[in-house]
Amino acid sequence: MSDSDLVKLYSGRILDLAANIPHHTRLPAPHGTARKRSPLCGSTVTVDLTMDGDRIATYGQDVKACALGQASAAVSGQVMIGRTQPELARARAELEAMLKRGGPVPQAPFDGFEVLLPARDYANRHASILLALDATLAAMDEAAKARAAG
Repeated sequence: MSDSDLVKLYSGRILDLAANIPHHTRLPAPHGTARKRSPLCGSTVTVDLTMDGDRIATYGQDVKACALGQASAAVSGQVMIGRTQPELARARAELEAMLKRGGPVPQAPFDGFEVLLPARDYANRHASILLALDATLAAMDEAAKARAAG
């Protein structure tokens, strides 16, 4: 990666997002928790959440990732409250398509992922960018299982 590639990839906007991750603390009594790790780079995201019916009521995340993974967690964290599992699954599929197949930016409210368009060319960063959504979907699965078990 050349110096100009690094400047393009790690823009001021990405670094600002990485420094200002919303909901950056763990929850004391979550309905669901999940930790996801990128085997390639070692980035991890742990998500705690509580649910109100099928919607996220409270959200917390512990992000130990590169600036791109942190920026992704910041973008998703800004809009997590009130989201449903189908909305997150759609956003995750759209983000993956944007990164890996040149697809469009995810639909609102996840259109903030547009900032990560320069990462398309860096496949080794894609897993880290997807971690926050992957961990949130897994935490929602855990919360649904706990609710079903009663």
